[in-house]
Amino acid sequence: MRFLSWIVLALVAVVLVLFAVSNRETVSVGLWPLPVLVDLPLYLVLLGTLIFGFVAGELTAWVRGWRRRREARRNRVRIVQLEREVAAAQVARADHAVPVPVAR
Repeated sequence: MRFLSWIVLALVAVVLVLFAVSNRETVSVGLWPLPVLVDLPLYLVLLGTLIFGFVAGELTAWVRGWRRRREARRNRVRIVQLEREVAAAQVARADHAVPVPVAR
């Protein structure tokens, strides 16, 4: 499986390199309220946009999962507490057990 993932990664890298080599023309990029225009290669604009979108999506998913992670943390602590209580109850029960008489 690891070998397959390395092959896929190598193929993606080759495709990205070919894309970058094929799209070296410069384009002017500007953000609407700012009067600045920047000339960048087309592949940088596209790859930068993809990376920005990926990071924004991951950040959004991380923020949305905050509540579930907090609840899971609380549940882990509660489980540890309950396991300690069960172990203490079992020890207390074993200490108060009535010995079984042996028949002679």
